[in-house]
Amino acid sequence: MKSTVLVFIFTLVAFQLSAQQITVSGTVTDDSGLPLPGVNIIEKGTRNGGQTDFDGHYSITVAVGNTLVFSYVGFNSQEVKISSKTHTLHIVLNADNAQLDEVVVTGYGFSGRSNKIRVRGVSSLSGKTAGISMTRAERKNIQRYRNTNTDNESYGRIQENIFKRVETAPLSTFSIDVDRAGYSNIRRFINNGQEIPKDAVKIEEMINYFDYNYPQPEGGVPFSITTEIASSPWNSDAKLVRIGLKGKDISVSGVPASNLVFLLDVSGSMESPNKLPLLKSALQVLVEQLRAEDKVAIVVYAGAAGLVLPPTAGSNKQLILNAIENLTAGGSTAGGEGIKLAYRIAEEHFIKGGNNRIILATDGDFNVGASSDRAMEDLIVEKRKSGVFLTCLGFGMGNYKDSKMETLADKGNGNYAYIDTMQEARKTLGSEFFGTLYTIAKDVKLQIEFNPSKVQAYRLIGYENRLLNDEDFQDDTKDAGELGSGHTVTALYEIIPVGVKSMYVKNVPKLKYTNAKIAGASDEVLTVKFRYKEPDGEISKLIERTVLDTNTAFQAASTDFKYAASVALFGMQLRKSVFINTQRPADVIALAEAGKGDDPEGYRAEFIRLVKSYQ
Repeated sequence: MKSTVLVFIFTLVAFQLSAQQITVSGTVTDDSGLPLPGVNIIEKGTRNGGQTDFDGHYSITVAVGNTLVFSYVGFNSQEVKISSKTHTLHIVLNADNAQLDEVVVTGYGFSGRSNKIRVRGVSSLSGKTAGISMTRAERKNIQRYRNTNTDNESYGRIQENIFKRVETAPLSTFSIDVDRAGYSNIRRFINNGQEIPKDAVKIEEMINYFDYNYPQPEGGVPFSITTEIASSPWNSDAKLVRIGLKGKDISVSGVPASNLVFLLDVSGSMESPNKLPLLKSALQVLVEQLRAEDKVAIVVYAGAAGLVLPPTAGSNKQLILNAIENLTAGGSTAGGEGIKLAYRIAEEHFIKGGNNRIILATDGDFNVGASSDRAMEDLIVEKRKSGVFLTCLGFGMGNYKDSKMETLADKGNGNYAYIDTMQEARKTLGSEFFGTLYTIAKDVKLQIEFNPSKVQAYRLIGYENRLLNDEDFQDDTKDAGELGSGHTVTALYEIIPVGVKSMYVKNVPKLKYTNAKIAGASDEVLTVKFRYKEPDGEISKLIERTVLDTNTAFQAASTDFKYAASVALFGMQLRKSVFINTQRPADVIALAEAGKGDDPEGYRAEFIRLVKSYQ
């Protein structure tokens, strides 16, 4: 009898220990002590996981007795079994020689630096728990060479906007851009120590990644408008104009029911840890946001397309999560067929007045059937008439097709984000979920008319792939960008005042037959016009605002203005712009620190650290 009781007690204690949950926190670094951001941390045998932040910190709640797995591209994975006494765990990951033969090795600096960089040798284990106690090998020099992991990535060509004379081109017309993929993609390159392709730098997406303290709209208009003008921080001959939009914040209870179709790439190219495994973890974040009235279907594609989950209520989260967890990668990539099937499912279950949207998650490497950028564009233009919007989520590196992802989002009445870490997944699909997925205004266009008595030349910073013909502004058949709930959009113009000599302003012949009378004593620098449609509307509405001349020094500008300018300057430095007089990251840092302001989520501080790691 006693032995039976003892067995029962030991069994009960063992069960309690196995069920005990503790929080483990610490840092993950390489063998030189540098923090590793974006390290994947998984509780082995479960869906519980997370990632390190920009400083290599992490915190995760796990069951006692289970094993944590730490993995990072280019490094050997580490596994550590968790005991009841494990509360702080600092991990050191070793470089994987086999992967280093394939991973690109580049420096962080500008062109012109040494062709050799120093790396530490792979540390050897000293007989203790892997990653906790280690000895270091000798350093060695390796030859710097181009990172072949990015050779198969594709980006649309960007021709930087130039200064235009107001007397010959008084109007500037473009579509808004709420895509934010450009910034997180740049962050990925810098964190991996890779050379940044010039055409991967989309300045407007870098600026619009961050939120700005614009006011809520009033009077039934779906967005507010903010303007500001000050001297340019990088060009003493110029002024800088900021135009900002803020979409109306809508509470969760005010958002209509969603009809969502997850269109997921499960082809062979999605096998790596930063693709399908990260995608599955990211979608778990999204599923947690679903309400009972929302419905989700899952379509997958590889060599062919198929429906793996019919429309399912958001209250049945476990069924949705199980379908996601069971996904595996393999085969070719018939993206076109997947898109057709996803639209068919979305249209069959269309909710009138609801949020009807396809969420496409892929690396964009389509290679079966309709796969070219033009073929994808033609397909999406045809399908967008259905009233179904499209969100594109990009994953992975090496064969990443940014140009195709951008085309799909632009032509599909949607938006585009690049998910490089779980932090980015939580931002895009967690805290910004309803803004990402719920459109409050579509086909939003801007047209700026410059006053020739005040401005002799102007230049729009970024938005090169969003430019429109002047006549497109009033043409309601011309597609433009969508604005989501709570989203902010910022555009910067650099202007050369009348009477200022500038190397950027080229002389043009006097016109013989045009004798336009220039407006006289007005203090107006420009008039900005906005056109937008309601989410289900087909006729646009017009709003106008004027910007008055001020002699505000940039030091007296708002913190948001300073911060947006710092991001723009960094983007121009990355693109080696001819329109700036500084290539020093220190100048970016000084501007960003002056404009950091209130930073509750830490994204501005992260940007400052990112620039510091690049310089």
